[in-house]
Amino acid sequence: MSPVVVVGDTALDVVVRHATPIAWGDDTLGETTLRSGGAAANAAAWLAHLGEQVTLVSRVGDDAAAAQARTELTGRGVQCVFTVDPTASTGCVVVLVDATGQRTMFPDRGTNALLRPTDLPPLDGARHLHLSGYVLLDKATREAGMAILAAARASGLTTSVDPQSAALVDDTFLTAIQGIDLLLPNHDEYLALGGRNVLDAVSAAAVTRGEHGAYWVDRDGVVEEPAVPTECVDTTGAGDAFNAGALRAWLRGATPRAVLRAGAEAGALAVSRVGAQPLSRR
Repeated sequence: MSPVVVVGDTALDVVVRHATPIAWGDDTLGETTLRSGGAAANAAAWLAHLGEQVTLVSRVGDDAAAAQARTELTGRGVQCVFTVDPTASTGCVVVLVDATGQRTMFPDRGTNALLRPTDLPPLDGARHLHLSGYVLLDKATREAGMAILAAARASGLTTSVDPQSAALVDDTFLTAIQGIDLLLPNHDEYLALGGRNVLDAVSAAAVTRGEHGAYWVDRDGVVEEPAVPTECVDTTGAGDAFNAGALRAWLRGATPRAVLRAGAEAGALAVSRVGAQPLSRR
């Protein structure tokens, strides 16, 4: 098992870039690509790109989308531990990207909604587990996510979670993340969880604010870091890339400011290109 384990969604992203506003109910010209995606897969891909040894644990279908995801992720240096479930299709996300790089997503979780605690392999050799918040936001997989976090802690691993969606978090989410070491929300998610009240459940939070940078919150106070200037082409996966950069620095004992800077640098690299994952190593 790799030192870092990422658990959660793997999907096929159908990315549609459109230079003009969408003509709802009519035709809008666009440029379409098919790429591997999913929040957990994205974070794992960026961790590998940054030089981390990483294992991705996910549930996929017995289909072409899963085969493409495995090929692309393996090519990016990710070790894939997939449970193949023939009862449903691999997750799929339609991503609409406008001329400013902002994205709108239509996710179908597919087999991701069938994740089970038994999908987690033995954690021998691992030191950290990162869980995608989508696992905890979906009632179908919440108990599995909590069991996976508990198993990681019982094995002596540190843990982290990205909440993923401000609109979906509620009080049960704070209960689900009780005891994790690092929370990785964006600003809206942080506020939805009660702001500094999250410190009743977690040890620290590294909070992103897009072009306004990021800030670190723990019981010692708040540390802020500006964004890294870059041209914004596609914001898809920017938060996942930030997570990868921040986690890699944090696992090496970096200061909060250095953790934020590493996350911001990875996020800036992500938005400067199309797609949620870095280029293949091969």
